[in-house]
Amino acid sequence: MTESGTVPGIDHPRLVAWMGQNVPDAGEPGSVSLISGGRSNLTYLVEAPGRRLVLRRPPLGHVLPTAHDMRREWRVISALAPTPVPVPEPVAFCADEDVIGAPFYLMGYVEGAAVRTRDELGDPAPERVQRLSERLAEVLAAIHAVDYGEVGLGDFGRPEGYMARQLDRWSQQWERSKTADLPDYYRLVERLRARLPAEAPGTLVHGDYRLDNTLLRLGDLEIAAVVDWEMSTLGDPLADLGLTLTYWHDRDDEERARIPVAGDVTVAPGFMNAAEFAAHYAKVSGREISDLGFYVAFGNFKLAVIVEGIHARFRQGKTVGEGFDRIGAAVPTLISRAHRMLDQH
Repeated sequence: MTESGTVPGIDHPRLVAWMGQNVPDAGEPGSVSLISGGRSNLTYLVEAPGRRLVLRRPPLGHVLPTAHDMRREWRVISALAPTPVPVPEPVAFCADEDVIGAPFYLMGYVEGAAVRTRDELGDPAPERVQRLSERLAEVLAAIHAVDYGEVGLGDFGRPEGYMARQLDRWSQQWERSKTADLPDYYRLVERLRARLPAEAPGTLVHGDYRLDNTLLRLGDLEIAAVVDWEMSTLGDPLADLGLTLTYWHDRDDEERARIPVAGDVTVAPGFMNAAEFAAHYAKVSGREISDLGFYVAFGNFKLAVIVEGIHARFRQGKTVGEGFDRIGAAVPTLISRAHRMLDQH
């Protein structure tokens, strides 16, 4: 962690002054430290005498305004605070870029860990791990059950035509970042377009739902909060489920083990496999999932585009770190998995 005074993205004196006016019960923050950062929004721990808070702001440097919209994240956690969906407590929002150089918001600190790997999970009893995987499905169902109009999110997105717009959006992203022409990719786009499902009633969707986008209390394996709402909108709930299952790593899936995304936590003894997870989601949500194969294929397509973008940035020298030299090989694998899913369903 980087302590305040040298922490990137924070003007400590101005933050102190702003909090004095807007969050007076917290007291003057003694330190601010970076919890996590990267291509996504930056997250800081704010230690104040009255309470511990978390600050979220966009990444440093030039970013597209719509890609890291702080007001959007703030709005969704504020709307969900009184619902059964566990989210951090919304505390205060700042639109004034003069304070720290960008819009930001403060939320309550949640005790919990973003768990990606088996090692981070530890070695709990398999029956407790099974209950955790059930809870992961139940919380996703709770997100989709929110009456978004009732909580003030009626204009949060356009559910109509959501999947067609998603296909167009990620296809355009591919064209901006591709490093090679892959015939199987273009054939996949054609197959997905031909198989677009009939319009279904829209719900709130998280947009990137998986275990490491929750905060997990390791003591009782309870999901304390769902975080990272920057991709949330109104859309097709099965797109959420399909992407969750794309990230899922079944114990007997050696091909999936070679795709270096989202960790291997779901291979821990006790975790339901992808089919069991989907069945539990269908049971608790009451939702029909007979066309789930399309949505898992779409999830693999979307992840292939994301990974291709990471691969392109690595080749340009804009991304450094362990494993990035191997990530490009995952792109044709994800495309192949999407085709197989469409073949099987």
